[in-house]
Amino acid sequence: MASVLEKVLRVGEGRILRRLENYAKAVNALEEDFTHLSDEELKNETVELRERYSNGESLDDLLPEAFAAVREASRRTLGLRHFDVQLMGGAGLHLGNIAEMKTGEGKTLVATLPAYLNAIASRGVHIVTVNDFLASYQSELMGRVFRALGMTTGVILSGQTPEQRREQYAADITYGTNNEFGFDYLRDNMAWQAQDMVQRGHFFAIVDEVDSILIDEARTPLIISGPASGEANRWFSEFAGLAKRLIEGEDYEVDEKKRTVGVLEPGIEKVEDYLGIDNLYESANTPLISFLNNSIKARALFKKDKDYVVLNGEVMIVDEHTGRILAGRRYNEGIHQAIEAKEGVQVKAENQTLATVTLQNYFRLYSKLSGMTGTAETEASEFMATYKLGVVPIPTNRKMQRIDNPDLVYKNEQVKFAQVVEDIAERHEKGQPVLVGTTSVEKSEYLSRLLAKKGVRHEVLNAKNHAREAAIVAQAGRLGAVTVATNMAGRGTDVMLGGNAEFLAVAEMTAKGLSPVDTPDEYEAAWDDVFKGVKAKVAEEAEKVQAAGGLYVLGTERHESRRIDNQLRGRSGRQGDPGESRFYLSLTDDLMRLFNSGAAEALMGRGNVPDDIAIESKVVSRAIRSAQSQVEARNAEIRKNVLKYDDVLNRQREAIYSDRRHILEGDDLHERTQKFLVDVIDEILDVHTGQGNGDDWDFDALWTELKTLYPISLTIDEVVQEAGSRGRINKEFMRREILSDAKLAYQRREDQLGSPAMRELERRVVLSVIDRRWRDHLYEMDYLKDGIGLRAMAQRDPLVEYQREGFALFQQMMGQIREETVGFLFNLEVEVTQKQGEVAGVAAKGLAQPVAPVEKLSYSAPSDSGGVEVRDQRGQVQQAATAKARAAEARAALPEGEEEDASTTGAFGRQTPSEDDTPANRQERRAQSKRR
Repeated sequence: MASVLEKVLRVGEGRILRRLENYAKAVNALEEDFTHLSDEELKNETVELRERYSNGESLDDLLPEAFAAVREASRRTLGLRHFDVQLMGGAGLHLGNIAEMKTGEGKTLVATLPAYLNAIASRGVHIVTVNDFLASYQSELMGRVFRALGMTTGVILSGQTPEQRREQYAADITYGTNNEFGFDYLRDNMAWQAQDMVQRGHFFAIVDEVDSILIDEARTPLIISGPASGEANRWFSEFAGLAKRLIEGEDYEVDEKKRTVGVLEPGIEKVEDYLGIDNLYESANTPLISFLNNSIKARALFKKDKDYVVLNGEVMIVDEHTGRILAGRRYNEGIHQAIEAKEGVQVKAENQTLATVTLQNYFRLYSKLSGMTGTAETEASEFMATYKLGVVPIPTNRKMQRIDNPDLVYKNEQVKFAQVVEDIAERHEKGQPVLVGTTSVEKSEYLSRLLAKKGVRHEVLNAKNHAREAAIVAQAGRLGAVTVATNMAGRGTDVMLGGNAEFLAVAEMTAKGLSPVDTPDEYEAAWDDVFKGVKAKVAEEAEKVQAAGGLYVLGTERHESRRIDNQLRGRSGRQGDPGESRFYLSLTDDLMRLFNSGAAEALMGRGNVPDDIAIESKVVSRAIRSAQSQVEARNAEIRKNVLKYDDVLNRQREAIYSDRRHILEGDDLHERTQKFLVDVIDEILDVHTGQGNGDDWDFDALWTELKTLYPISLTIDEVVQEAGSRGRINKEFMRREILSDAKLAYQRREDQLGSPAMRELERRVVLSVIDRRWRDHLYEMDYLKDGIGLRAMAQRDPLVEYQREGFALFQQMMGQIREETVGFLFNLEVEVTQKQGEVAGVAAKGLAQPVAPVEKLSYSAPSDSGGVEVRDQRGQVQQAATAKARAAEARAALPEGEEEDASTTGAFGRQTPSEDDTPANRQERRAQSKRR
């Protein structure tokens, strides 16, 4: 089915490529004219293009001149001229596609073309990279091209102040990471003043390494969170000790493939005996089930030095795709706390969500979206379905010469690594550079020890020394270099034969104290000589490396995603260079062990293959492809499911955020608050006067509720006197009388405070109530989603139920916003502050910004491993918990005025069934609870 879909998506591919080729020809026709322009004339091209755009010409019309200007500016500043295929890639990006360009084809340079063209519209262009280092590096390097054309460049980095961010967003082209852009969007929608917002819209974005950002990281949302109420951390330690007493296979079972655990009957009885409770499944104790499951998962599914490491008393996640330590990131749903308890380190507090958005829905905000990667073809259907992005394969500038050797499969891992070391040593001996990809920190260190024992000098690039990452990768193509890297560490930095000349030149300029930002004139004056000198040295060494066979990429294990394997292979053979690749596998590798059907074992068993002999077989290759397809299909389903559920919340988020933005931008709220007043009074009247007439109504109850809403001056006797008798009072008459009295009360309130102060009070109150209620609503939606899967047991579609119940919760929230807003406007004690006769603001108890102090906020971002990155306001890693306090949130509050009976409460203070309701024995109790 996938192949059929791929064929459908490829229909029209040739037509698109011909269109891109025509654009390239149009740019080439202008090239000579632009070479004759002076620097000042070249810079003035931007002024002319902007004028033509404002006069009605489209960006498509301006593309040839804009691209020709960028090509010439790049040649003059960087010494790099865009190839025709790069012009095609740039045009593809401008048209809103994903340009699939092989590694080494110059994607960073390609981005300058559509970025400049779309910046002509003066609405801001965002270039999204995978990390802060690349954002900073590319903005400085490519910023030289944009400055030569009279445009400004900004970069968003963690730790910047709102003022700095606002300045960077005001630039024509702004670089940054997906996390920084997304968090700024969320922060803007928590702002209380328009001037506190930093972004200026979402016009056009170019996403570098688009598959990594929009596919791999799409499973986990961006979350801003603050300290939650309640404390359940002691239960993590309690259950960590309990989990050690349980025996796998006897008390619980584990499914590594599905990453799930299940507690068996003997295990449940052990837990109940340990905790001194009769029934784990009765309602009062159900929060404990989450702690039990997480503690078992932490013990059985999460392995130290593979999934995480413990450094300086902290549990730190290791990214499954890159092998890096994800500093500050944490697993969701209490898993991280369970691992902390298992390892005996301090269990950090959990947090509450204040604002959240998935990367999928954030990037769909842009009017036009595009992306670049070397490996998008395998996810083409998902890009189209989720983002409406087509994938356009751009031809390489030179023919690919890399030799991709068949996989070698060994019986066990020990023999496999012994053969890997022999292969590396042999190639190192003849001067061929080797880049080795491993799947974990543990494996990279194991291989490093073997290489050291063999006497092979090498660099280890993994999560424990990633500060030197880019520098190491940039030199991985030098003569005799051996680099051991965890999967795709250093992605975004080219491995060039003989060394990365551009990177070396920048390093040399930095060593001289020159900066393209701080000392632009001196930098430009010195660049040509430095770059030429470095290029000459690199070219000389590159010839020797080519003679040795080019870069050899060796994979020590297949990744669960074909795309990651292709990314590793793609490091070799750039720009027509010679190169080679091979994967070494064993039957004990995770992918083979969990998803292989047994074909490889059967093949080796039939042939009595010795341990140190590898096999090359189409059967094994098919088994690997099948295993990878299974994992990819599972992950794609997870992403699709995340998006389906977030789409429900996204529509609500857009409505709330749109309201907030209009309020911040100065909308007059008087009409809205008057409508709120009418709606709230109608709701109260519906409750108290829904049926019959005045003889049937409880006037005292109605007046009591109205008094809590506003200072009612109308009396019951006055209403009865006006109507003639209670029996003659109908609902419409009552509505008219009360609304008239309420509006007079509102006018008296405005006369008392003054109209300017009343308008400011309306703005402050509405913002305060919306924020508080939206935050509570996020919690309610989280809680709903956690339990919605149980609807399937009742033969109901969980998604449909989530949509229906989520809508009901949203309507309920809107009613609460209306009621609270009206109540606050009438009843708050307000102090008006004035400055030179004008209202400067209003102060009232309860109107403080309803979020946690800035220093206590956490910023959680997604990772491929399911963890979340946690940073503070300054961008520094903080170790506060990001998982929501499930157990604390599950605690049920007792009805007001009712005292808690300690004898009838279970864990977390929930009421237990009375003695009469409790069955006689454990089996009956559990059966009853499960029926409930």
